[in-house]
Amino acid sequence: MRPLALAAALWSAAAGPAALPELGEFQSHGNVGEVRQAGSVRFDPQSGEYRITGGGENMWGGRDAFHFVWRRLPGDLTLTADVSFPEREGVAHRKAGWIVREGLEADSPYADAVVHADGLISLQYRLVKGGPTLEVQSPVKAPATIRLERTGDLFTLSVSRDGRRFQPVGSVTVALADPVYAGLGVCAHDAASTATAVLSRVSLESRGTVAAAERVLESRLEVVSIESGERTVVHTTRDHIEAPNWSRDGRELLFNSHGRLYSLPRDGGEPRRIDTGGADHLNNDHGLSPDGRWLAISHSPQSDSLVYVLPATGGPPRQVTALGPSYWHGWSPDGKTLAYCARRNGEFDVYTIAADAERSTAEKRLTTAPGLDDGPDYSPDGQAIFFNSERTGLMRVWRMRPDGSEQQPVTSGEDSADWFPHPSPDGKWLVFLSYDKSVSGHPANKDVALNVMPLSGGAPRILARLFGGQGTINVPSWSPDSRSLAFVSYRLVKP
Repeated sequence: MRPLALAAALWSAAAGPAALPELGEFQSHGNVGEVRQAGSVRFDPQSGEYRITGGGENMWGGRDAFHFVWRRLPGDLTLTADVSFPEREGVAHRKAGWIVREGLEADSPYADAVVHADGLISLQYRLVKGGPTLEVQSPVKAPATIRLERTGDLFTLSVSRDGRRFQPVGSVTVALADPVYAGLGVCAHDAASTATAVLSRVSLESRGTVAAAERVLESRLEVVSIESGERTVVHTTRDHIEAPNWSRDGRELLFNSHGRLYSLPRDGGEPRRIDTGGADHLNNDHGLSPDGRWLAISHSPQSDSLVYVLPATGGPPRQVTALGPSYWHGWSPDGKTLAYCARRNGEFDVYTIAADAERSTAEKRLTTAPGLDDGPDYSPDGQAIFFNSERTGLMRVWRMRPDGSEQQPVTSGEDSADWFPHPSPDGKWLVFLSYDKSVSGHPANKDVALNVMPLSGGAPRILARLFGGQGTINVPSWSPDSRSLAFVSYRLVKP
C-alpha cells in the first residue's frame, strides 16, 4: 500500500470532501495569488508521482503566487516527498514542495518545505497575514528527501540524503487556525512563464488534533557542525534532558535528567547514570575540569543550589560553596578556579572561588551592576570571562578580565536577548543562545537561535534555529576539537 493511501485511513471526517482520483489523495487545486499562466496537476496512480506545473512571480515578501494542490486537515502532520525539476530551462530559484497555509489568500500565514531548482532547500514561513516571509536554509542541498512536520504550532524541516535517516534543519512556531490547507505547490519564480516539478514518494500522515494539556515533551540531544551547520540527532527520549557537556576524549556526552547526571556514547546508545553520591537534585549547571579528572555540579540539598566537585568517574561530591543559591558555569583553564552565578542580598552576580575549597565563603564577587549577571565561562587562554548581563536593558553577552576589570559588551543586537556564551577550546569561536527580545529570562519551550561568532570579533551568524531555551545550552558543550557543538532541542508531541 502506498504511503498516502495508508495515511488516508488516519484522516477523520473533519478532513472535508473526499479526494479526487485525478488529484491522488488531494481534494482540489488552483492558483494562489496573482498568476498569469494556468497551472495543472497530473497524478500517476502506478508510480504515485505528482507532476505539477505552476506559474507565479514568487513566494516571498508579503504576497505569494503559485499553483497549489491541497487538502483540508486539522492537527499534527508529517509531510514527506522527493522533489525534482525535469526541465533544464527556467529560473534557478523556481521552487516546489510541501506547503501548509491558513488560507488561500496571497498574503496568508503559512509554513513550507521547498526545494529550489538550484538545489537550495529551505523552511519558509509567514507569521501573520501580510507579514514578511522568513526563511531557514538547509545546509544540505538537493537531491534530498524533505520532511515538514507540524506538532501543534511548531513546524520542523528535516532532510535526508538516503530517504531513511533524517537530520533536522530548523524549527519555528507558526500559529495557524485549523483546519489548514496542506498540499504540494509549485512556483515558477517568473510571472511570464511556468515551471514543472515532479514530486515522488509523497507521504502525508495526519495524527489529528491534540490538546495542549495532553502533549508530552520530547527531548533530542543533537550535535551540529560549526563549519557546515549540519545537525545530527544522537538521542531522542520522552524524558526531560538538559545541558550537554562533551567528555575530554570526545567519546561521550553528559547531560542531566530529573536531578541526576548521565553519560551517553557520542554516536548514541543507552544512557548510563553517573554516580554523584547523595547529590540527586542536580540542576543543569555541570561540567568537566580542563584535565577531565573532575566534575563540577550544582545540587540543591535543601532549597538552594550549591556547587560541588567530584571525580569525573563518579563518587561522593565535595561541597565547595557554603552559600546559596550558587550555580556553576565555568572552570579556569588551569583547573584551579570555578566561576558561577550566585544570589547574594537579592542580587545575582558572577563570582569565583577556589576549586579545592570546602564549604567556603571565600568567594570573589566580579560583577556589581544592578540586574542579573549570569553564565560565566572562561576563554581558553584564561585572559577573559564571558558572561551575560541585563545591565543595559536587554540581555547581552559581555566579557571581562578574570579579576572583574574591563567589563565590555560583546553583542549589541536590538531584536534579541543573548544568553550563555561559551568560547571554543581553540579560542576561535564564541557560541551563545538568543531569544526574541520580548522574552523575559531564559524559559523553556521557546523559539531560539544558536549563534556563533569569531572570538576575535565580527558579526554573529545563526548556527541553528530550534524550539528550546532553558536546558538547550546552559553549560559549555563544545567538542574537544572545536568542530562541533552539542545541544538539546524539544518538541511537545502527541503521547
